[in-house]
Amino acid sequence: MSYDRTVSLTSDFATTVGAVREALAAQGFGVLTEIDVTATLKAKLGHDMEDYLILGACNPPLAHRAIEADRAIGLLLPCNVVVRREGERTLVQALDPNTMVALTGLPALQPVAQEAAARLDAALASLA
Repeated sequence: MSYDRTVSLTSDFATTVGAVREALAAQGFGVLTEIDVTATLKAKLGHDMEDYLILGACNPPLAHRAIEADRAIGLLLPCNVVVRREGERTLVQALDPNTMVALTGLPALQPVAQEAAARLDAALASLA
């Protein structure tokens, strides 16, 4: 089972991060959390790695609907979006929202996942 939606870009990392934030905002997602994996691994382990950032994106109306359907769904929220370098390219990867339906088996989450997927797909498509 594929669990990601990915686009590969030629733009540099910093430019891509800014564009991802704008694309998410245009689809009603705010960034609640940001984890700079590169800086964290360097500071905690002395490990050098390529640029790697995890953005925790949330669309409040969708999150509310998901939580109303299943209080434990917060374990799978927010929608994580990864921006990372791979060679000369920058990848933007979003967790496929349909994963929450597959993991829970709850039909009530299907419409929420479909709308979240459509919005994330639109955000990713706008980057290309």
